Amino acid sequence: MHISPKAGKTKAGPAAPAAPGERLDSKRGLKDALEHIMKGLFIVCGLIAIGFVLVISAYLIISGLPAIREVGLLNFLGGTNWDPANKSGDPAFGILPMILTSVYGTCGAIVLGVPIGFLMAVFLSKVADRRAAAVIREVVDLLAGIPSVVYGLVGMMVLLPLIREGFGLPAGDTLFAAIIVLAIMILPSIISVSETALNAVPREYEEASLALGATELETYFRVSAPAAKSGIAAAVVLGVGRAIGEAMAILMVAGNVANMPGLLTSVKFLTTAIAGEMGYAGDFHRQALFSIGLVLFVFIMLINAALNFFFKREKEGD
Repeated sequence: MHISPKAGKTKAGPAAPAAPGERLDSKRGLKDALEHIMKGLFIVCGLIAIGFVLVISAYLIISGLPAIREVGLLNFLGGTNWDPANKSGDPAFGILPMILTSVYGTCGAIVLGVPIGFLMAVFLSKVADRRAAAVIREVVDLLAGIPSVVYGLVGMMVLLPLIREGFGLPAGDTLFAAIIVLAIMILPSIISVSETALNAVPREYEEASLALGATELETYFRVSAPAAKSGIAAAVVLGVGRAIGEAMAILMVAGNVANMPGLLTSVKFLTTAIAGEMGYAGDFHRQALFSIGLVLFVFIMLINAALNFFFKREKEGD
């Protein structure tokens, strides 16, 4: 009998599919690896942000301390005369007028801007219909995107003549003009952040208030606003930071004169001193400007720390 050589061979069948458990383990391993990668990326981004802050802080300290040491801390912070280019050969480096001007200007902008921005946020979140709210939000976003120099240009062309004619002044570039410009510039951040915080308040809170007999306005201001106060506080902090750090627009409307602050006098802010004089400053003058930057940096850090401490304490008290 003849036996075919193919008879002893068996044909291999298709590979058996992977078990469901193996597929799940593979997907889980891939997900864990991706999660570790993303965690590492987040840590790197956080460290980069911290590194930038540390580098800026170290650079300001190294560049600003020599001038403060030379002039004297009390003379630098408490002096009332800023005249680094004195032709008589006796320059003065007192920045107290600029410190007070920055404080008054920021406080004035917050006093004007925060109530208007908060009320506008309540209107957009709770009162306005969808179409009107959408149009107003577009305008607010447009305000946020306008460059600072445009604010300064409009203030110089429109606001300064009104102040000059209205108060009978020889010039309209005053602290009052700077406060108005700053108040307008901080509105977009206050409105946007406050509206987002108000929209995040659970609807059940307002429904419960209305069910107890409160009016809509009472509900908005006594229920919704207190529930969203952490977000509103964040909006205020952002507004303070924007007001303190603004330079170009203020340089165009404040007069850029280092006088003691008065509502209808020309003044110079800490930021405008750096922006206006850095281009032509000599060696020691430049070091003094870096010292102003260091003072401004510490000033902003102290204000942010104080606001965060205050709001955190109030939250814990609740």
